[in-house]
Amino acid sequence: MKKSLFLLCLLLGMLGNCALVLAQPAQKLVNVVVSPDRIDWKCKAKEEVKFTVQVFKNENLLKDVVVDYELGPEYFPTVVKKDVRLADGKTTLKAKMNEPGFLRCRVTAKVDGRKYEGMATVGVDETRIRPTTVNPEDFDAFWTGAIAEARKQPLDPKMTLLPERCTSTQNVYHVSFQNERPGSRIYGILIVPKKTGKYPAVLQVPGAGIRPYNGFNLGEDIITLEIGIHGVPVTMPQEVYNNLAAGALNGYNAMNKNNRDTHYYKRVYLGCVRAVDFLYSLPEFDGNTVGVTGGSQGGALSIVTAGLDPRIKFLAAFYPALCDYAGYLHKRAGGWPHYYRNAQPVANEVETLAYFDVVNFARRVNAPGWYSWGYNDVTCPPTSMYSAYNVIPGVKDLHLYLETGHWTYPEQQSERIEWLKDKCGK
Repeated sequence: MKKSLFLLCLLLGMLGNCALVLAQPAQKLVNVVVSPDRIDWKCKAKEEVKFTVQVFKNENLLKDVVVDYELGPEYFPTVVKKDVRLADGKTTLKAKMNEPGFLRCRVTAKVDGRKYEGMATVGVDETRIRPTTVNPEDFDAFWTGAIAEARKQPLDPKMTLLPERCTSTQNVYHVSFQNERPGSRIYGILIVPKKTGKYPAVLQVPGAGIRPYNGFNLGEDIITLEIGIHGVPVTMPQEVYNNLAAGALNGYNAMNKNNRDTHYYKRVYLGCVRAVDFLYSLPEFDGNTVGVTGGSQGGALSIVTAGLDPRIKFLAAFYPALCDYAGYLHKRAGGWPHYYRNAQPVANEVETLAYFDVVNFARRVNAPGWYSWGYNDVTCPPTSMYSAYNVIPGVKDLHLYLETGHWTYPEQQSERIEWLKDKCGK
């Protein structure tokens, strides 16, 4: 019996370690290292930056390796070179930018028919980056009216206990509540302490995609609600979500993006506010302490929720998406989902999306915020994220993990969790 228990614990430990490893890129046979000539990866406009490029195999420089490279602003390189041979496996490249933004050196080594990529991205007067997306004059009136209309629908909450997920100190529920119109519901996983008392609450909002959820556990003294945004239960088999992603919800982020009343994200944003309404309805909630957190699309929704709902007391956001859509129309990187990277807008599209662009919610965030991202993110380019971050009027604390892309180190996740617990008074 003891031996079986030991083997089970060992297996679970191995699986846990695998989960952490998968959170960041795996080590590759050939390692392309791009190093800027400044430790903080920052410079001033018109200041030259030197990038040292080194290609390693078996921890040694790879002789006569052939590389392609790009230099310049994200997604708008000004220098593109192909099939450059590096006799000693290394070289130095130089570049500069004349305006605030991010200068990227991206190198691809071609070895034995395979490609290996490395990059470094330097912030150029990054604190001076401002949004290109306009702030609609009736932005506040539009969203105040939309929230008021949504609240005409009763929450009609439904809670189903999930005994297999409960612990000795926590009850876990599959929940749903009504959103912005009859029959439109938000589903999620609610974790509530079993011990009688009043507790703080944290709302976890999701990254992009369609999937089931297990709940966001911050410990036995904090209520947490992790929601999905697509109006379907979050405890179904993965196959169901795969079918939705390939079918009815394929490209959901672009649905009706030229109509502010029917754009997909309108019900999503309203659903986040309704999730806060739901938390306030819980008898276990302390009636005051509520925060929101998430990454990527969830980072965006964290800012949106804090911008729309003054009840939010704090937020923690990883690499927020949906920032400064219009950037590409001004020859600079825009945020995920990159609407205008390879296409021009249709009628009313730019005007409509201004009502859903995170930069305009960021302008209205007064709650203290913890933010974290890296400069090598190609999914949510740092130019787009700084467009939002720089206009936030509330107390904000940015934790940079410079070389990360659209992923996090375990240390980042731990830092976020500890910050959230501290804000909850735990």
